[in-house]
Amino acid sequence: MTKPVVLVAEKLSPAGIALLEEDFEVRHVDGADRSQLLPALSGVDALIVRSATQVDAEAVAAANRLQVVARAGVGLDNVDVDAATKAGVLVVNAPTSNIISAAEQAINLLLASARHTAPAHNALINGEWKRSKYTGVELYEKVVGVVGLGRIGALVAQRLLAFGTRVIAFDPFVQPARAAQIGVEMVTLDELLERSDFITIHLPKNKDTVGLIGDEALSRVKPSVRIINAARGGILDEEALYRALKDGRVAGAGIDVFAKEPTTDSPLFEFENVVVAPHLGASTAEAQEKAGTQVARSVKLALSGEFVPDAVNVQGTGVAEEIKPGLPLTEKLGRVFTSLAGALAARIDVEVRGEIAQHDVKVLELAALKGVFTDVVEDTVTFVNAPLLAKERGVEVNLVTSDDSTDWRNLISVRGVLADGTRVSVSGTLTGPRQSEKLVEINNYTMEIGLDEHMVFLSYEDRPGIVGKVGALLGDAEVNIAGMQVIRDQEGGKALIALTVDSAVPDDILTSISAEIDAEIARQIDLED
Repeated sequence: MTKPVVLVAEKLSPAGIALLEEDFEVRHVDGADRSQLLPALSGVDALIVRSATQVDAEAVAAANRLQVVARAGVGLDNVDVDAATKAGVLVVNAPTSNIISAAEQAINLLLASARHTAPAHNALINGEWKRSKYTGVELYEKVVGVVGLGRIGALVAQRLLAFGTRVIAFDPFVQPARAAQIGVEMVTLDELLERSDFITIHLPKNKDTVGLIGDEALSRVKPSVRIINAARGGILDEEALYRALKDGRVAGAGIDVFAKEPTTDSPLFEFENVVVAPHLGASTAEAQEKAGTQVARSVKLALSGEFVPDAVNVQGTGVAEEIKPGLPLTEKLGRVFTSLAGALAARIDVEVRGEIAQHDVKVLELAALKGVFTDVVEDTVTFVNAPLLAKERGVEVNLVTSDDSTDWRNLISVRGVLADGTRVSVSGTLTGPRQSEKLVEINNYTMEIGLDEHMVFLSYEDRPGIVGKVGALLGDAEVNIAGMQVIRDQEGGKALIALTVDSAVPDDILTSISAEIDAEIARQIDLED
């Protein structure tokens, strides 16, 4: 019997190779060389890459038998997940392989910045003994601000506490009680900026976090502060950091990631008080071995037709056929829920009603959690780490099922209660022979509107002229409305507008709309796959 073929396009740990060779024919190719990669993809069942191999639409098309692409690491910038999904190819990664290594790299840069390790080293090997020039500072009794208290941020905080520091953190998606359990005080971003002697960044990179630590933020910090970014390039504005360092408004920095990578030339390189590294957060032997073995196990599961927890575009291998179409819908509902909530819920209930409730729908709970956390944590969220993310943040999660669904054949809801008692809910269903995804309820407002790539939600006091104002402002911004529903609880009561638009609404336009209609909620979400 012919064995399935796994093509390894970059260096993989020996342990990972050994696992693959138990069941598959393993081939090797230099994935960075397109002239070698593309012909080698013919007849391949699985492709394993790291960061140098570009798995784009052309590569997916060249792989006539491809079932799974596995990234031996966390990021997926080099994999066209949308092209793979359209081709029916599963994409998996190793989301937890590097979290300890990344946390230790942040600590490494923080210590190196505090003690001027890099310039002192360079001076000494050049024959200069300059003890007084490189006098540093202790961590003991200093205030360290952790921006983003996710899995890596929490690991960093725990390690910093051992130095006798006082750790404060900003993260709207972590419950204060959970932070208190590890000895961390939750504060606002402004308070963190003003109080911290060190700041270390551990946020996901998205439209809300790019440039978050920029000129305005850096105008609030102590001149003695040292700033560490080992998360994602671009969250810390490098040009703003340069100006702050030049003006003496920041004492130092440790940078492992850059807005554009690879980079070998940056204005930041001119400062002795900036220690830099070429994105080494995951570059440890241990992280690489974990990544290799994790993706090898995922490939084994995928090629045997079983459910793959680490899949990022899972369409339900090993899941009942009746449930598969509901997976992407439920994930999107989770994302809409988080966008509307604006903070993490203390409790989340995933409700599955109708005919599909007769099956094991535990995977839909996982899909909802995957959506809830996708836009708010730095890790790639998968079915395997989503429950862990909820547990770490003190979120109670419940799955509710019922055969009864009054208005729809099947109905999936994500409901939650925030720490302040606010309740948020969002429901969806699949309709018609094409199983079209529909949003049918938000915060008890009944509707029926397609889940589209760009969506906007506005709540306000019902009164005449609101629809016209919203349309005019969007029209002036050349944003075309594809679909709109206006729902209200009663005449003159509370109202909600749900919009699908052809392009993203600029942040300043959404702010103007919110101010113009005195909106209670003004949210935009990008549901692009």
